[in-house]
Amino acid sequence: MTPTVGTDDNQFPLISLSGCVHRGSRFDRRRGTGPGGVVHIPQNRQAFLELAPNLGMDWSRRTVLRSSAAVGVLGVAGCLERLGFEEQSAWETPDMVEDRPDAVYMPPASEEMGIYGQDSTDDYVLEVSYTFPHRFWLVAGDRERVDVQPDDTLHLMMVVWDAETGTVLPVDMSLEITDADGDLVHGDAPWSMLSQRMGFHYGDNVDLPGEGTYTASARVGPVSARRTGDLEGRLDEAVTLEVDFEYQRSDLHDLELNMLDDDEQGEPGALPLMDHSDHDHGHDDGGDHDGHDHHDDLEGHGHGEHDHPTVSGPPVADLEGTLLGTETTADAALSALVSDQDRFEEDAPALAIFPRTPYNDVILPFMQLSAALEADGETILETSLTETLDHEFGHHYGVAAPELADADTLVVRVDTPPQVSRHDGYETAFFDFEAVSFDLGS
Repeated sequence: MTPTVGTDDNQFPLISLSGCVHRGSRFDRRRGTGPGGVVHIPQNRQAFLELAPNLGMDWSRRTVLRSSAAVGVLGVAGCLERLGFEEQSAWETPDMVEDRPDAVYMPPASEEMGIYGQDSTDDYVLEVSYTFPHRFWLVAGDRERVDVQPDDTLHLMMVVWDAETGTVLPVDMSLEITDADGDLVHGDAPWSMLSQRMGFHYGDNVDLPGEGTYTASARVGPVSARRTGDLEGRLDEAVTLEVDFEYQRSDLHDLELNMLDDDEQGEPGALPLMDHSDHDHGHDDGGDHDGHDHHDDLEGHGHGEHDHPTVSGPPVADLEGTLLGTETTADAALSALVSDQDRFEEDAPALAIFPRTPYNDVILPFMQLSAALEADGETILETSLTETLDHEFGHHYGVAAPELADADTLVVRVDTPPQVSRHDGYETAFFDFEAVSFDLGS
């Protein structure tokens, strides 16, 4: 039964955030609070909407649930349904950019991220981080948008790199998350992904049953790409890496979501990569540290001991060899280099192609490329390129090509675009590739 509460302009029927009628309470329309300063919601939806401007807030479902977390109450969803709100995620996803170009573009927002921790073996390092749940696109077969679901708790992200060289690794990966009792709460394999802030990583929106302690167990490896240099003969076995973490709603609420100006959204460009340089990955020393330090980009939890590597590829111009140039297709930058180093092929020059994102030079893994060498308009070699990881060159696609000495033109084709899921700003790029040519000067 809904009570009748006075006729004062600042009093009307209320539903408290606990999901029940708050009988006889005086509601301050100017402040949006009831007794004790606890936020309450008018039962009448129109009054609720009229209240929002006075609070200076966008009273979306996310705002209400953030308030409920702050006062430690439950049962908000039922109240919102009575108010006429459809069931949706507690996290407000920014609207997609209209008229998105078939290229890399500035997304609608920039999200702050936090780190849960690291685990490592002699070969592999795993880092687990988190941010708000958000949409992304799958690209295997038809492109499919994955929207945030009502039960999504957070977006969990994982980066794996070689412990010895710091090379970021495209690997086979599976993931299980268990609660404090050892019960499985999540068992889906993460998606390989590209985002403007994280670069290449693995991630997914994850539904956790509630606050508490969890363990993320990732089965990592082997690395299927060819390995050369200091990586040769290594990374050919799978290992299990585990990161314990404490999920608290307040950790996500403390992260920032910064909207870009309307006239900046959709323009050519990319957000800067996340800066890990000022984040302390050392163990908590037990001092006056609550595990929630804020930096420009990260909220740290004080776990782990390995410095995070750069997710950009090494500058191609700094590598040993003859740089043939850089061409752009499907908004990806394809650089070609010829190397005479023996670790690639003895007694023959090696051709290396480096597909990267524009602006941030992020690697583009899981592609299929082929190359043709021409002399006087005649094709003298057609071959596929092998995805390769090298301690100096990093990620690239290569092949030994003795015929380089006789050719005057190199033609590179992308046969399969990067088979990685995309976040906002990358989902329209790197699909419609055309062949690119390089002059060999023979």
